[in-house]
Order: sequence, then C-alpha cells, then structure tokens
Amino acid sequence: MDIYPVFCRNMSELPPKASLVVGFSGGLDSTVLLALAARLAKDGGIAVRALHIAHGLQSAATAWPAHCIQVAERLGIACQTIRVQVKLGPRVSVEAAARDARYLALADAMQPNEILLTGHHQDDQAETLLLALKRGAGIAGLAAMPKQKPFGPGQQWRPLLSCSRLSLEAYAQEQNLSWIEDPSNSDNAFDRNFLRNCVLPRLLAQWPSFNETLSRSTDLCAEQMSLAQEVAEQDLPALLNTAGGLVINGLQALSSARRANVLRHWLQLHHVHPSRSQLQAIWQEVAQARIDANPEVRLGEFKIFRYQGALYVPMPMAEPQPLASLMADQWQSCGVGQLKLSAVSQGADLNAELDPGHMRIEFQIPGLRAQPVGRVGSRPLKKLWQEYGVPPWQRAHIPLLMQGDALVAALGLFVCQEYSTSPAEAGWRMEWKESRRL
Repeated sequence: MDIYPVFCRNMSELPPKASLVVGFSGGLDSTVLLALAARLAKDGGIAVRALHIAHGLQSAATAWPAHCIQVAERLGIACQTIRVQVKLGPRVSVEAAARDARYLALADAMQPNEILLTGHHQDDQAETLLLALKRGAGIAGLAAMPKQKPFGPGQQWRPLLSCSRLSLEAYAQEQNLSWIEDPSNSDNAFDRNFLRNCVLPRLLAQWPSFNETLSRSTDLCAEQMSLAQEVAEQDLPALLNTAGGLVINGLQALSSARRANVLRHWLQLHHVHPSRSQLQAIWQEVAQARIDANPEVRLGEFKIFRYQGALYVPMPMAEPQPLASLMADQWQSCGVGQLKLSAVSQGADLNAELDPGHMRIEFQIPGLRAQPVGRVGSRPLKKLWQEYGVPPWQRAHIPLLMQGDALVAALGLFVCQEYSTSPAEAGWRMEWKESRRL
C-alpha cells in the first residue's frame, strides 16, 4: 500500500525555506515516517535529518542507536543520537517522564525554520482519545493530538495521523524496511499498551471503521476548541484592568460556560492549567468570597488571589537589592530594576538640590508617608499602594528612593511633591527600567 500520496498531501503546506527533523525511535511508525521524508527530500529538494533520543531505560535499547544510524544511512539521511536522563520519582509515570525528556531534547536540538515530524498515526489518535475519556477531559483533551502545533523554535507536524497502523506496516513490508520492536510495548501495565493490545483489537473486530470515526470526533472537538479559544480571546480584553487582573464584575456578567471559558484561557496564559474542580474552586472560593476576606487558591507552584475586585496570578519576581548610595549618569541595578539619574537643564523629574551620593534605594520601610506630585497632603504608603492599585504581594518589591529619612520617589509610581521640579527647570532626570519577572 503506497501511503506516500497521503503523506505528500499532509505536507503540502510546508513553507518554502523549511527543513525537516524526524523524531526517529527506530520503531515501525518512525521508520516509515523517515522513509517517506527521505522520498520527499529527493522529490522536492528538502533538507531532512533524523534525531534518535536514547533514554537508556532498558537493556535492549543499547543496540537501538546503531540500528537507527544504519537505517538512516540506507535512506541517505544523517541521524544524530541524543542521550537523556529520565527523571523518575514517587508517583511519576515512567512513560510520561520519558516523553517529557524526549520532547525537551528534541526542542533543544532544533534550529530555526526546522519542522519536527513525528510518526503518530490514526491508532495512536484513537488511544489518546480513549485515555482522555478515561481522565474525564474536556474538549482540549478530546481534541487529542493536533496535526500541527508550535514546538521549540519551529513546529511539530504529525503527517501520518490519517493513516492506520496496518497501512504503515504494509508500506514498510513493501519497501523492505526493518524496524525495532520495543519489548515494553507488550507490558499491559501501561494504560496505552492495555488499550492497544487488549481493547482496540476487540473494538476494531466489532467495528472495523472505529478508529476512523474516533478520528472524526477528535477533528470536531478540535474545531470546537478553536471556537472556544476565539471567543475567549474576544472576551478577555474587556475584562482586564490596567494591572493585568481579571475583573470579577465583568466575569459575573457572562454566562457560566462563557465565564469558565475565558477564566481558563486567562489562567493558561499564566501557565496555569486547572481541572474543572479547580476552576470551580477559584470562582467560588476566591472570586465569590466575602468582601473583607483575603482568599487564595494554590495550584502547584502558583497562587490565585483576589484584590480590589479582580483576580491575579502573581508570577515569581526578582529579588530586591537595596543600594546604599547612587552615582550620577550610570545605570545601577537594585534587583527589581535599573535606575539612572542624569543632570539636565530642563525636563527634570527631581530638583537640582538633591545629591545622588546621599540618596539610596530601600524596600518596605514601615511608617512612611508621602505626598505624590499633584496630591493635596501626605498619606501613609499603605493607603497610597491601595490608591495606585499595587497588590499586597508586589509592595515589598517597590523600590523606595530615599534621602535621609525622607521618601523622594516610589520608582515606577510617583515622585514626592517636595522633591519635584517644573519641566522648565534644571534638575535630575530619572530613568527607570523594571526588570522582567522571572
């Protein structure tokens, strides 16, 4: 069975300057993929190379790198072996840990304009969908594996998703290809192997087109996921405040389904991927908590807070570094950012009487009061933080420009009235660059 025309159709959107990297395990799927890619390279003048990731998790695998290099050479393709250490631990799936190590190594090895090809096929897609159903996944999980997605510096493509394993095996036999049979594939203790060896054969015996219909279902779920993404992207801008918080009143105006959709999207932008129950907890226990409460929900390394009617996901911040004195005309770092004071004849921020050598930067000084430019009277910093919308978790990272016991400026927020000057007068221009959060 010649599946090359199917492969070519699925590769038809290849950008003109792209080159290909084949993830080559040596098994049936990736061997067929490499043979097809080699054929395409000859027909279309496309650069192709192979990467074999050596996990070292079983003794049989020691011979695999040499086999992969030999097969690739016969196809006229260079093959590089990358050895990785798989991090194992309590309650860590060996299968998941090996996959994570493999994809991290592949991403690191890719170059700009390269597209990673992997040999996932229709049977793999069916297994992935059934595993998602087992987990109780939503449409993102039920969409299973996309045909194309961003990966490393480029993309990952799966050009064999519409091909069955039987068609791949028939092509390999016709082309006299040799491949590795991984002994671990017979271990039904792994969920995917159990589905592959015990469940899917019975389903296919009863319904021969079962994998094809499941593939259509994943395509439909992918369409719905794309639509949900578009709706969330349209809803989100109107719900964000100037500090990047998600405004709760705006969320309340949406239907429950639309609210959950945009809330999940916003969290994912912060690299938080909540389950359905966790999403409900964020809404009920944080967004809907009493007005006088300071609620939070922890999801792994992240915390979700409510502050002044909005939800926030504080990201790790740089460590503050006090400065005992300053120097003019030099960028100086205080950990959370860099400050430069320059003497200017006009357009100054601070009056000329100040001396950088007698100024310093500190953080979180209790009892300070300040009168920002344009305000009447001074107020405690705690009140000013509230007025400027500085959430509690950021306050210890606000650099305080001090002279003696007096506050000159809160960098990035305001200058105190006593030390300001008019734009037409000489003085010190203050340039502040906030460090990117970690």
